[in-house]
Amino acid sequence: MENNKVKVVLGVIGADCHAVGNKILNYALISAGFEVINLGVLVPQEEFINAAIETGAKAILVASLYGHGEIDCRGLKDRCREVGLGDIKLYVGGNLVVGKTDFTAVRDKFLAMGYDRVYEPGILPDQVIVDLKNDLGV
Repeated sequence: MENNKVKVVLGVIGADCHAVGNKILNYALISAGFEVINLGVLVPQEEFINAAIETGAKAILVASLYGHGEIDCRGLKDRCREVGLGDIKLYVGGNLVVGKTDFTAVRDKFLAMGYDRVYEPGILPDQVIVDLKNDLGV
């Protein structure tokens, strides 16, 4: 039986070990019909890229909750381009910076780094699913 579900890679980047949001998003994405390659927590950029290559994923969803997302996420789009994944959709969300920073500034910074969607803390999985379906034509 052939599996024609759209594949997405999900994980918590860098030295971050926050797992609850990852599990919630994993469940929501599977319930919405996606095939999720969930890398879990403490995931280096290379693991996201390798998983996307190995599985033919259409999107990489990166979470970061410990405030160092800007450092951990920098350069991911360039690395994707270098290995032929220039068209892959990159989503990022969580507490991406340390301290109180206006989310518009945070979003603009991550969009400039090549991310297609940037989500503020507390976003519901429903919005991510709507965006994925629209962006991927599902």
